[in-house]
Amino acid sequence: MSTKCLSAAILIGCAIASSGARAADPGQTTVGGRAFIDVTSIDETSNGKKTDASGLGIDVKRFYIAIDHGFDKTWNANITTDFNYVSADSETQLFVKKAYVEAKFAKAFNMRIGSSDVPLVPYVEGLYGNRYIENVIVERLSLEASADWGIHTTGAFFGDHMHYALDAISGAGYKNPTRSESLDYDGRLDFEPIGGLTIALFYRTGHRGLDKQSVTTLHTADRSEVLLAWVKPKYKIGVEYFQADNWNQVLSPLSDSADGYSIWAGFEVKKVSLFARYDDANPSKDLAPPLKNKYYNFGVTLHPVQKVDVSFVYKQDKVQNGTYKTTNGTITNGTHDELGVWIQVSY
Repeated sequence: MSTKCLSAAILIGCAIASSGARAADPGQTTVGGRAFIDVTSIDETSNGKKTDASGLGIDVKRFYIAIDHGFDKTWNANITTDFNYVSADSETQLFVKKAYVEAKFAKAFNMRIGSSDVPLVPYVEGLYGNRYIENVIVERLSLEASADWGIHTTGAFFGDHMHYALDAISGAGYKNPTRSESLDYDGRLDFEPIGGLTIALFYRTGHRGLDKQSVTTLHTADRSEVLLAWVKPKYKIGVEYFQADNWNQVLSPLSDSADGYSIWAGFEVKKVSLFARYDDANPSKDLAPPLKNKYYNFGVTLHPVQKVDVSFVYKQDKVQNGTYKTTNGTITNGTHDELGVWIQVSY
């Protein structure tokens, strides 16, 4: 990952590059892609018993194909498809993740209309760098999708030291282009006072696309996060903290809240990258206070050829005192332990 993509370009240009295609020059069309592949052994227990997710397997969890066309210096369009197959549940699907028209009016104001990156997940992924191994904490806990349908605006100020993203979105995620009574509002303000140091604030509020003519919403879902990261070509460290209110209670008369933090770090020695991460979350502070989710991973990444990353990783996702669903599955008083090789291929 270049240092250029860790600056203002994360905001304006690298959202396209994150799925493989670069922004096309006027009159040109570019095609790119990215694949996430793993070969792992899983040992998963729930209520003291092994689940069917346990065993050896190969997963192609993501396969993006991104096409970008530049009409002129201002206008371009992008469509990004995603192939998804998970051997554990025999799921196979091809779907559109991003489809938008973009207008780059000025450095301080760019706009996309359609399905595009939301302010939080792809931005943090650009700093974290290990999305192919594990989602960032709010996505891992199903508290955010990485893209959504709506109007997306971005911009940079003060010599690219300060950036913003402000979206008006459907709220239901890119897989569900639903129509509802109101939109969700999602934003980010980030500041890079010196090269490599990032301070970012995130906030989202709305009804997550659930407020319809025949449905009465009883709560508004809110989520905030603060991020502090120090990222250089040879090392990185980041800390995230989030707070969510009524995320899963929009239609329920009962209130609930969640919070948690994630700490991740990595450094490179002679073209070999060592990394580790730890998450700690309280998914239901009001309705199920004892419920806890803890996650960690550590490993080493090799770069055998350009645009190919091969990581040897061990990770554990643990649920205590109840039941909770993360991207690793639904677990009741148990753990999801996984050991193997994760591969990222870009073109």
